[in-house]
Amino acid sequence: MEELVKFTAIGRRKEAIARVTLIPGKGTIIVNEQPYEKYFLRETDQIILKQPLLLTSNSDKFDVRANIVGGGLTGQAGALRLAIARALIVSQPELKDSLRKNGFLTRDPRAKERKKYGQKGARKRFQWTKR
Repeated sequence: MEELVKFTAIGRRKEAIARVTLIPGKGTIIVNEQPYEKYFLRETDQIILKQPLLLTSNSDKFDVRANIVGGGLTGQAGALRLAIARALIVSQPELKDSLRKNGFLTRDPRAKERKKYGQKGARKRFQWTKR
């Protein structure tokens, strides 16, 4: 029996973690056992996750299977974009320069700032009253 070629990678953004498997195929994207159009209802999220595939002209060469946990939908889309870009590099190392140039390999370090004591939130204070 012939061994199936798989390329796997992990991407993170905010609290979201995406585990991706790229399999040579015809371009279907399945996220948490659903088509990506059903999982990501916002068009911006759909565009974000397809960017690395479109840039490298691999949108019809690989099937994408993704498991995503944590975070919100936009954070999950960003995590998925990073994971797809990393998996593409595993499959074709020569794509690294173009993906790096377009910022698809940089993990977005922004995260929620913690709440401080004596305050209402991370930055917001309680209202000051003079009398």
